[in-house]
Amino acid sequence: MAGEEDERALMARVGAGDAMAFERLVARHMPMLHALAWRMLGDAGEAEDVVQESLVKLWVNARGWQPSGGGLGAWLRRIATNACLDRLRRPRTLSDEGLPERADDGPPADAMIDAERRRAAVHEAILALPDRQRAAIILTYHEGVSNAEAASILGIGVKALESLLVRARQGLSQRLARLGLLEGAGA
Repeated sequence: MAGEEDERALMARVGAGDAMAFERLVARHMPMLHALAWRMLGDAGEAEDVVQESLVKLWVNARGWQPSGGGLGAWLRRIATNACLDRLRRPRTLSDEGLPERADDGPPADAMIDAERRRAAVHEAILALPDRQRAAIILTYHEGVSNAEAASILGIGVKALESLLVRARQGLSQRLARLGLLEGAGA
């Protein structure tokens, strides 16, 4: 594939210290890394730190990088996922600082309020999942990676990933049903 060859060439240039090649790779992969980290951590500042950490690893390890599996994107996803899992395992400190107020740009609408309530409930339900279940859900549903690639990123077999996904979906369904957000859905 041309994109794969392009990434190999860019990584070779980055390995040789080419900052322009690095900038191209950053522009290409940073949005995906940030979305993955934000979904896993639920914190924009922590997500930015994970992205920066992942990109530093790209720069430092570019010389020895060898394409495999899903290519550079999969390699970066693996780095970011592991960084997120490491952060989730750390003890958390609670802040007494309140959330900043957010100005509403448009007039409120019932449909928008309901949609935001559902989105927030789903996001919180995902954040409440055990770390590995959360990672499995985010990688397969939000990042769109195959089960095989997600299993590889998490360092488990495909059957183990599928088991994580089943448990995660059950946990999400139960939590959302308790909140009344699965009305009309068969149990």
